[in-house]
Amino acid sequence: EFHMRFDDTNPTKEKSEFVDAIQEDIKWLGAKWEKTMYASDYFDQMYELAVKLIKKGKAYASDLTADQIREYRGTLTEPGKKDPNSDRPIEESLQIFEDMKAGKYPDGSMVLRAKIDMSSPNINMRDPIIYRVAHLSHQRQGDKWCIYPMYDFAHPIEDAIEGITHSICTLEFEDHRPLYDWVVRECEFKNPPRQIEFAKLYLK
Repeated sequence: EFHMRFDDTNPTKEKSEFVDAIQEDIKWLGAKWEKTMYASDYFDQMYELAVKLIKKGKAYASDLTADQIREYRGTLTEPGKKDPNSDRPIEESLQIFEDMKAGKYPDGSMVLRAKIDMSSPNINMRDPIIYRVAHLSHQRQGDKWCIYPMYDFAHPIEDAIEGITHSICTLEFEDHRPLYDWVVRECEFKNPPRQIEFAKLYLK
């Protein structure tokens, strides 16, 4: 079956008319799909999996500012520095994450980060943000959520839930594959999907 899935994890960039326009373009190409799916269909599961990661000591709440996070992350040639919040007790991170969900933190004041390796040569593995606070109405979920998962966290989870075996994407996502693999491994999916990259072909 051919399913169409929309990544609607960022409420600042989503409108129902965008969905309609994409579907019209796909119809124009002559394609037909059986089901339409959305990342937001799985927000409840994603939240529970984030809680699971915190309980495993694989994620933590951080109150570093955006500028501090960039500074601590390092560069392509310099390793990152440890986030002081990475040693936060598990129970404290769990409570903060619950409070984030309850709307007790303003935008930009708190994030949830994966606890991986700040010295990794792959900058995507340096404790990436997996949840952020955004007090915005969602085009499908309304005001149910004020925290939203980041794409690199949501995408492998969606693939695993839907039973995708191979996630095919272009080469710019090659450096993101280790994070994709980390998410499906640490979330303990029994039949994890694989990400495979290919070169783009430009048509004129």
